[in-house]
Amino acid sequence: MSPRVSLKSALAQWPGRRWQTAAVAAVATYVVVAVPTDLIDTPLFSREVPPTWWSFPVLAVTAVLTGLLLATYVSRDPASSGEEGEEEGRKGKFGAAGAIVSFFAVGCPVCNKLVLLALGTSGAMQYFEPIQPLLAALSIALLLWAFVKRATSEDRCPLPRRQTAGAAADG
Repeated sequence: MSPRVSLKSALAQWPGRRWQTAAVAAVATYVVVAVPTDLIDTPLFSREVPPTWWSFPVLAVTAVLTGLLLATYVSRDPASSGEEGEEEGRKGKFGAAGAIVSFFAVGCPVCNKLVLLALGTSGAMQYFEPIQPLLAALSIALLLWAFVKRATSEDRCPLPRRQTAGAAADG
């Protein structure tokens, strides 16, 4: 079965609460990234360099993928404990890395204190600003890979259900 078909069938099995989680997480991600990077104008933050034309679409795609990825952590079965194996934990790290990289991709190159400390103002404009589109692509690729991997491998190797102390003694 191709990954596209398996992703489509995996998404078809999602309960409504997963879709609700994805929507809420996507909106939250958009706001959490857009406010400090001043893509949403607030009195709390400002930008020295105006946002690029691609910052808003990258942020939108990042928010949607982050929402979908976070929704994969919501159990399909409300009665299950939501246990996570070591393999699933590793996949989550790629998603977290993708979300963090997107923050650097859409942020103002001279407003980021880490970049300024490392490169200075002229270095941020000369070296960091040109790689921001690459960071955006990397961010989206990491989030997409983590989401597809989690969504399509959910039924491949299910974890055994945890036995309660009473059930183990009866068996």
